[in-house]
Amino acid sequence: MGIVRIEEAHYGVEDLELCIRFFADFGLGAPDQKERTASYRTAAGQLLCLHDRREPELPPAPEPGSTIREVVWGVDRQSDLDVLVAGLGRDREITEDPAGTFHTHDDCGYGIGLRLVRDSAAQLWFREANSTGHERRWNEPLQRLGRARPYRMCHVAYHIPLAGREQSVTFYTERLGFHVTDQLVDMGTFMRAAGDADQHTLLLGHRADRRGINHIAFEVANFDEVVEGGNHMVACGWPESRRLGRHTIGSNVFRFFQAPCGGRVEYAADMDRVDETYGPHVYQQRPPHHMWMLTTNGQKEEL
Repeated sequence: MGIVRIEEAHYGVEDLELCIRFFADFGLGAPDQKERTASYRTAAGQLLCLHDRREPELPPAPEPGSTIREVVWGVDRQSDLDVLVAGLGRDREITEDPAGTFHTHDDCGYGIGLRLVRDSAAQLWFREANSTGHERRWNEPLQRLGRARPYRMCHVAYHIPLAGREQSVTFYTERLGFHVTDQLVDMGTFMRAAGDADQHTLLLGHRADRRGINHIAFEVANFDEVVEGGNHMVACGWPESRRLGRHTIGSNVFRFFQAPCGGRVEYAADMDRVDETYGPHVYQQRPPHHMWMLTTNGQKEEL
């Protein structure tokens, strides 16, 4: 199948302690911390790594300040990894580290890596839901979650320059085996990794006409966890950059927070699952951003 998911995400940050506090509130728990780095392992076995942005080993930054430096993609089989690495090596330098990860860059200049997927037996927690004729929860009132428990990094969204956008998309489709699922001609391209069933694993958005991270999304179990995890982040004082809603493209419930590591992070749940028969769908003008978004008239709630 080739690439199946995000395996690692590496950020270069200005304030490591602030970022650690952010991701603790976000639900990733305590990191494995060293002098100038902190790393988190998701329940699915992926790594989110925060580095002091001055570390010389990091790939070049696509934008000033704290930002993404590299996304490492997980490949399911050694034979597929060998083919991908050999293909990339035809026109760019590739280095291999002691952990068996191959490092290079995409055609837009973002650091990318390839390695075998880590095994993980973790299962996604979920709440049983009730509706008439489909009762699943008996004699068990729901308990308050309090905060989210993100299961995995499910997709990454980059800003890319308008000039050269076709070349950037072609790199991921022809060189790394991604499939275009939904293309918004005036905004960007949604792509699915060959071994992933999510409607998108990667978004290259050219509407901002610059380089930099837009967001990384973390899957949580359901609607409740998006709401309660977001409420906990608001209570902790973190700025919300997009209120609760449900996307049109991908259909997932979302909530975004501005992140001190750069860009934003998203709680996501209930994304469309697709296969090879889906798309590509091409839109000359992007559809509405959301099916719905939480609104308020400002009145106080009456109890």
